Amino acid sequence: MAHQSDMIADDILGYLKSHETKSLLRFITCGSVDDGKSTLIGRLLYESKMIFEDQLAALEADSKRLGTQGQDIDFALLVDGLAAEREQGITIDVAYRFFSTDKRKFIVADTPGHEQYTRNMATGASTADVAILMIDARKGILTQTRRHSFIVSLLGIKHVVLAVNKLDMVDYDRAVYDQIVEDYREFSAPLNLESITPIPMSALKGDNIVDKSGKTPWYNGPTLMAYLETVDVVDTLESAAFRMPVQWVNRPDLDFRGFSGMIAAGSIKPGDKVKALPSTKESTVKSIVTMTGDLPNAVAGQSVTITLTDEIDISRGDVLCEADSPAPVADQFQATILWMNEAEMLPGRTYLMKTGATTAQATVAAPKHAIDVNTMEHLASKTLSLNEIGVCNLNLDRNIAFDPYAENRDMGGFILIDRISNETVGVGMIDFALRRASNIHMQALEIDKGARAELKGQKPVMLWFTGLSGSGKSTIANALEQKLHALGRHTYILDGDNVRHGLNKDLGFTDADRVENIRRVSEVGKLMVDAGMITLVSFISPFRSERRMARQMLEEGEFVEVHVDTPLEVAEERDVKGLYKKARKGEIKNFTGIDSPYEPPKTPEIRIATTDMSPDEAADQLLAFLREKGYLA
Repeated sequence: MAHQSDMIADDILGYLKSHETKSLLRFITCGSVDDGKSTLIGRLLYESKMIFEDQLAALEADSKRLGTQGQDIDFALLVDGLAAEREQGITIDVAYRFFSTDKRKFIVADTPGHEQYTRNMATGASTADVAILMIDARKGILTQTRRHSFIVSLLGIKHVVLAVNKLDMVDYDRAVYDQIVEDYREFSAPLNLESITPIPMSALKGDNIVDKSGKTPWYNGPTLMAYLETVDVVDTLESAAFRMPVQWVNRPDLDFRGFSGMIAAGSIKPGDKVKALPSTKESTVKSIVTMTGDLPNAVAGQSVTITLTDEIDISRGDVLCEADSPAPVADQFQATILWMNEAEMLPGRTYLMKTGATTAQATVAAPKHAIDVNTMEHLASKTLSLNEIGVCNLNLDRNIAFDPYAENRDMGGFILIDRISNETVGVGMIDFALRRASNIHMQALEIDKGARAELKGQKPVMLWFTGLSGSGKSTIANALEQKLHALGRHTYILDGDNVRHGLNKDLGFTDADRVENIRRVSEVGKLMVDAGMITLVSFISPFRSERRMARQMLEEGEFVEVHVDTPLEVAEERDVKGLYKKARKGEIKNFTGIDSPYEPPKTPEIRIATTDMSPDEAADQLLAFLREKGYLA
């Protein structure tokens, strides 16, 4: 390494020993575009003498070829490693770098400033203890500055360095610096940041980065490096109640069964009583196992395997807790969500929620309010778009153990995943469990679905007709019901148009409204199946995700997807209601097949090609299917 420590050459073991005992600080650089984040980190790496000789040579060569500083070193190139980043002079992905000084070790995340990469910034901030918020002295506080500050606050980072950068571009004017500091303190007052430390600097020139600058004689505070080496980040998790999400059930042979994971809070030792959640089964810690041997105790942040004295059922995703102070358990929450996908959040749609090692299905309700990052004002909103932040209720398909995010990041943080694309679409923080989650229970009933179906002499089922407008869904469903009625079967049709005259008359045709439309109908259909009915549901239902949601509400074999497959041009030719003509003229917006997508089923139980058969023939085909599968026993 360039300027390597003499201790490495003289006493390598002593050097490594001193390195082990240093504390570790994780921090991020954030802020708006081109505020100098990458340059600052490059300068810190350079000044901390953490650059190898060949890296320094490559940096000098790259600076002349790709840099933005003429013949001088472009420190940003140390961090911006992607070709697109170097070509455009921007940061796209999160870059993590390690460096150390005589006093401390550091892991720094360089996060993008562009609004479209806000999701990357949130990723980098999720594990940080300190945030260096960069502000270009020429531009002052911008919208992205405010957004990043709000995300820093949401993610529980209490310590912020207000780095007023590029002072060399404004002749180190103290008035400019003072005004930016005053503006930021006024803006950030509601964010509950524990400490804000303003530092005037020039990352490019090195002013107040490692050494005090003679160009800012009016500044009496610490340099950035001095602050990072001495900031006291108190970790309260070790003194909290014990929590360990189980990541893996470790069973190498018949004689060993342990539960592996990283301790999220508290401490544990052999002999301690623990409770497994959500099952609430209790046992006693037998041993704490690691690769280097058993431990007398373990604390928050350590990854261990715990064995118990009793054989209790524990699986991946369960949480081991202090028996006398267990985590709360619930399936409904209020949470603050940062939406991270270009496709807007669809209230009523079911997403996968992943928290720790637990994955559950979560239905997100319409936001109680969105938050204006500029004013902190609460705004009415029906959904969340890319980079928007809002407060929503979540309903899960199972109970999970949790702690509010404000108390424990690991136990209260989660991500939302689209079930179809498997993309991460949002990040959230649990605020609290909803009271109704604990005081509403399913009432036990003496007459069940099987008894109702037996009385009717049939097997309950939901036939879900999906297809374009004009494909013939309602016509075929109506013909089938007539045939079933003639056989004395108990049926009911839920038709898209009819339902919108009552139950769903408050809904429009946006994607969000379509999702809620299908959610409500699925719930009603589920009740009808529970009543022992053969239920025919005729809805365009354009999205696979919602059709899958309806299927998952029912037991195996109770959902039959019927794709009424009609080409768009044929459906337009029929156009019984004149809707396609109006949609082509722009008189109807969000019309499926024209300006709103239709996602055809990939593997429906039944496919009906209406260009090849009449509605009556289609009904006969469905009737034969019901007989063959035993629904009409």
